[in-house]
Amino acid sequence: MGICSSSASGKRSTGWETGDEKADSRLKKSSSGDFATFISKLSGGGGGGAVVAEERALHQIPGRLFSNGASRIASLYTQQGKKGTNQDAMIVWENFCTGGDASATFCGVFDGHGPYGHMVARKVRDTLPILLRSQWESKAEDEQNHVQENVGFEGMRRFDDFMDEDGCESVEAEEVEKVPEMHIPLRNSMLKAFKLMDKELKLHPSIDCFCSGSTTVALIKQGLDLIIGNVGDSRAVLATRDKDNVLAAVQLTVDLKPNLPRESARIQKCKGRVFALQDEPEVARVWLPNSDSPGLAMARAFGDFCLKDFGLISIPDVYHHHIIDRDEFVILATDGVWDVLSNKEAVDIVASAPGRGTAARALVDCATRAWRLKYPTSKNDDCAAVCLFLEHANESKPQNGAVSAPEEEIKAPLEEETTTKAPSEPDPDYQNIDSPVRKESSEIVPVVEEEEEKSTDKCVGQSRRSLAECLLSAEEDEWSALEDFKIWPENYQILSEMKQERKMKG
Repeated sequence: MGICSSSASGKRSTGWETGDEKADSRLKKSSSGDFATFISKLSGGGGGGAVVAEERALHQIPGRLFSNGASRIASLYTQQGKKGTNQDAMIVWENFCTGGDASATFCGVFDGHGPYGHMVARKVRDTLPILLRSQWESKAEDEQNHVQENVGFEGMRRFDDFMDEDGCESVEAEEVEKVPEMHIPLRNSMLKAFKLMDKELKLHPSIDCFCSGSTTVALIKQGLDLIIGNVGDSRAVLATRDKDNVLAAVQLTVDLKPNLPRESARIQKCKGRVFALQDEPEVARVWLPNSDSPGLAMARAFGDFCLKDFGLISIPDVYHHHIIDRDEFVILATDGVWDVLSNKEAVDIVASAPGRGTAARALVDCATRAWRLKYPTSKNDDCAAVCLFLEHANESKPQNGAVSAPEEEIKAPLEEETTTKAPSEPDPDYQNIDSPVRKESSEIVPVVEEEEEKSTDKCVGQSRRSLAECLLSAEEDEWSALEDFKIWPENYQILSEMKQERKMKG
């Protein structure tokens, strides 16, 4: 859940500053006019100075926001929890890729876990959009031809693209998803980009991803269509009006946790184990075949290569939604938000915010307060949210196309350390709540949410303090970087030996 402010620039980006037009023009030429060269330089390394220079160029691309702030159509905000380094990251990239008459917008949230989760999340934030854009631009025409020649296999994934290197095939490789034919090239580009992203993490020279990883919810808006790729338990929720003009919440993604039957079946088929601990029966976790580690609380993730031979995958579920006039905005957020707020509560908070520019901050602030009020003995998680406001053809737009400043200044978080040491014991207070999951289908349907509390076990220690009392209290809790893991100290040696064996094998 990495920090979301630029380390390559002397100033912190406020998120809504447009910068010098001449500099923008130069960056457009370097990042769009010769995009293949830009990508090869960015991912090819070549030296510390070259990497820093390319990161600086990446962070200054016009329309690309990755720190707390807002633009005319989106706002984004992250806040560190009580568990140490902020391992959440986020991005909004306007004018992401132009196809036909509609320019695309890319949005994403990334929730890191493990000792180097903040580094993994930031790496995915920076690299995945570039891989996706490259795949989309270079292969769209070829993919379209492939679809036209094989129209009887609409939406079918190509089997060879989704085989694990060690032969443990994914159950999802044989599934058909209902994506309109015109968007199949983009869907296939997203699938390929996710695969390349995981491979790049595996080969990365300076980020240890053996027991660290990240979730991802990535959304592309092109015209009146949304394509969403999901790995892990972050979530996308749509705010729309029902027939009575009442604002409703529609969950666009499924939380990919080990308790889902299809996820558990795949993991067990690959010799992994799925079970919950006695002290947290509501949290199913993924374990190695012959060791009670690492206990990952999600079924899909980037990184976490200690589990990739045993059923953990980075293949995203991909969904499509066609925007209608009643749709108003989409929320992408990490589980730090969804563990304490329902979909409807989140939608109502964003809708009642003073303005678009402060919507994401309002949501994260409310989530933080909800942690303090509901679970005063639990360490609140990092939170990150992106609010994308949907614009329709009949809506008026500013004449000069200028970016509007938010109603309230939002400051970027302080720079954080780039490395985090693994603690000697697990976090005893860590809790994770299974959220309601809609039916397992590519059809997007509303999630019916119960009015009662999400978890009775976690609600035992609920506080009766007022919100003001919660905000005034200063709680200095110990923290753990292994947010989504349950690893006993003696098992660190086992995982270390596994890693050394893999290196020796090649």
